[in-house]
Amino acid sequence: MDETTTALDAYEISTDAARLDRARVHHWLSTDAYWALGRSREKQDRAIDGSLNFGAYETASGELVAYARVVTDHATFAWLCDVYVDRSTRGKGLGTALVEAVRDHLAPFGVTRVVLATHDAHGVYAKAGFEPLDVPEHWMALRFR
Repeated sequence: MDETTTALDAYEISTDAARLDRARVHHWLSTDAYWALGRSREKQDRAIDGSLNFGAYETASGELVAYARVVTDHATFAWLCDVYVDRSTRGKGLGTALVEAVRDHLAPFGVTRVVLATHDAHGVYAKAGFEPLDVPEHWMALRFR
């Protein structure tokens, strides 16, 4: 499955990484996303290159208005990250549609777990079926900072 395309009103969601406006994604994340503030363009480009990317585009103009990235083996596990909806487009259900597109794209691969971390958007993810971890104390992290 190379590309997923769905529509929500005037938007198209696609996994075609060649369509991404990388400069815009970098600007959004490095200046307005609490988890990626100050991220370098080089690091963002490497992240895009190593991930499954989802872009949401205005159908009429083709302009990128939302982005999500998934790190996955396409078999057992996926991590949803870098979900961002342009401020001018928020409140229209696009974030939920983007997360649902990720879920629907991964389902045929038999991925058994998709995880994410968020400080403030639990409601958006819950609409797509995400739940808090049953036993969060089983999870660990190795940090290099």
